[in-house]
Amino acid sequence: MERARPITTRRRILKGAAALAAVPYALLPEPGVGAVMPAPDHPHADWQPATAANYTASNRGTARPVDLVVIHVTQTSYSNTLAVFQNRRKQVSAHYVVRSGDGHVAQCVRESDIAWHAGNWHYNTRSIGIEHEGWVDQPGYFTDALYEQSAALTAAICTRYGIPRDREHIIGHHEIPGTDHTDPGPHWDWARYTRLVNSA
Repeated sequence: MERARPITTRRRILKGAAALAAVPYALLPEPGVGAVMPAPDHPHADWQPATAANYTASNRGTARPVDLVVIHVTQTSYSNTLAVFQNRRKQVSAHYVVRSGDGHVAQCVRESDIAWHAGNWHYNTRSIGIEHEGWVDQPGYFTDALYEQSAALTAAICTRYGIPRDREHIIGHHEIPGTDHTDPGPHWDWARYTRLVNSA
């Protein structure tokens, strides 16, 4: 079960992750001998798994159908976000992270599992969370590549789960009940994004 935490804690965690990103990847634990890395759910994603302490293992099917995609902005860098998701003390994750400069997509949590991204357990159980590198008050991070690759990812998710490609089913973190988050913020171009999702 997701631990209830103040939503501001997540923002503080992501903002304070710079030290974690500096830890050499050589110090992170290696997969066990003979371990097979799973293929990402999205064929163009790079598998960068969150620690199992930061999400709920599940097999979402008819009991917990996925009917939403939640759009986030990290409020930190791409590498810091991955480091936070790989730190077992942080208790936060998202299914995907999209890098600003080139639109590169990392998958951190299997779509069948429940990522801890929305700050609302009910919404976590029914959604796929996509983090986007950047800051809500710095629109320069919302590059063409970021929009295009994220829209292709969202379109593929919508196809997999039969989710309508509209603003009722592709929502911002700020639209989650009870949140004090503002992401993706006033500079996120919803009209452009929705058009890209529908044309992908």
